[in-house]
This record gives sequence, C-alpha cells and structure tokens, in this order.
Amino acid sequence: MAVKSAERVLQIFELLEGAPGGMTNKDISQSLGFAPSSTLGILRTMLEYGYLMIDEGKRYSLGGKLVRLGDIAASRFDIGKMASPHLKHLMNALEETCFLAVLSGDEIVYIAKEWCEQTINTNANIGSRKPVYCTGLGKAFLAFLPEKESREIIDQIDFEEYTHKTVRNKKDLEEQLKQFRMQGYSIDDQEIEEGLWCAAIPIYDGSRRMVAAISVSGPIERMLSKKDKIISELLMTGKKLSEQLGYH
Repeated sequence: MAVKSAERVLQIFELLEGAPGGMTNKDISQSLGFAPSSTLGILRTMLEYGYLMIDEGKRYSLGGKLVRLGDIAASRFDIGKMASPHLKHLMNALEETCFLAVLSGDEIVYIAKEWCEQTINTNANIGSRKPVYCTGLGKAFLAFLPEKESREIIDQIDFEEYTHKTVRNKKDLEEQLKQFRMQGYSIDDQEIEEGLWCAAIPIYDGSRRMVAAISVSGPIERMLSKKDKIISELLMTGKKLSEQLGYH
C-alpha cells in the first residue's frame, strides 16, 4: 500500500521533471490537486534536504542532490544482468534465441544471450560484434536513435554483402528505417545469415535515450509462422525492461 506523503514527493519529482523553468507552489498544487498548505510543507522539506532549488520568483525546480544520486544509480546499473530474466522469459515464451546488444561505433556488441536448443546455430555470441546496417539489432539503433546520431553512423557505413538479401546502399537502408519507425520494431530478413530471420526493439533509460536493443531470431519459416506473437512478446518485454531502467 502506497504511503501518501511519499507518493506526493514522487509526483512532485515527476511533475518538475517536465518543467525546466520551475513551478510555484500554486502551480504544483493545482497541477496535482493538492492543498497549497500541505504542498508547501513538502516543498520546503525537499528544499531543505537539497532535492529542490528555488529561484527569486519562488519557482521550485529539481535540485543538485538528484544529480549526484542519479550518477550513483547509473554507475550501478548492469543492463546485462537486469535484462537476463526478461530475455529468459522471452526465450521460454517464444522458444527462440534472444539477444541484448549495445552500440559501439558502427557495430553492435552482444552483451547477453538466452539460447534456445531448437533454433539454428548462429555465430552471434556474447562479446561478438556485427554491423549495424544488416542486423535487426543494429537497425533498431539506426531507426530509433535521434536522427542526427543515426545519420552520422549511416554516413560512415561501408556496405558489404553478406548474403543475397543484404542491404547494399544508403537509399535502401533509409527506406527500411522509415518502415521500422512506423511499426516500432526492426527486421533482419536473412541479411547477415542465410535462413535466419530476426526482429528487434529499442530499450530506453530514464533519460529517454536508447541504450540497448533486444532481438529474437530463428529459422525464417518458423519465425514467420508466429510473427504476430513474436512482435507482441518482444514489444511487451522491451516496455518492461525500459520501465525498469526508469523510462516512462
């Protein structure tokens, strides 16, 4: 059961997160539906402990102490460890191999994997690297990173053909990325390995920045036969992990 006063403190933090110019006691009270007198008491306590700041116009904003706490929390995040139970659940639900990867330059690096015995062997292992332009995980980064960052990566790509279906140029890649942005997930249709089909989704942190991607991969015939279930489970898993990382 939620403690009312603690709940109000958290609501104030979330409200001020979206108010870079700060808000007065009256603004906060009206926005949250609190009595101004009780809200003022909470604000003064948060101010005293360094969690809020106040300016000459009596507008409250997030305080410097939160920066220090945020840095400490971020340093203790092990996204691979946090993702492990989500990947395991996804693998059991879909009976296909699941991966977590991060971006490194114009490559993705696999940092977690839940292998399913019935899937085909792949040379994607923890620590290995793959190109961004022909993998589901890499395309997730290109599609869902801020446009400027994505563009800088794309401009550096030296397109190499891995299979007869590998995307061969910037124009075709950009057409794929437009589709991926609309549908909310990316696809690798036998572009890095023959017979392998993969879908991937972005993972975001509390600053709403994409920090990783999750994928499910397996033999194309089997994957396409349950595509709707794969996408549904994948999106649900991505949402849960992103929320655990502070995204909302």
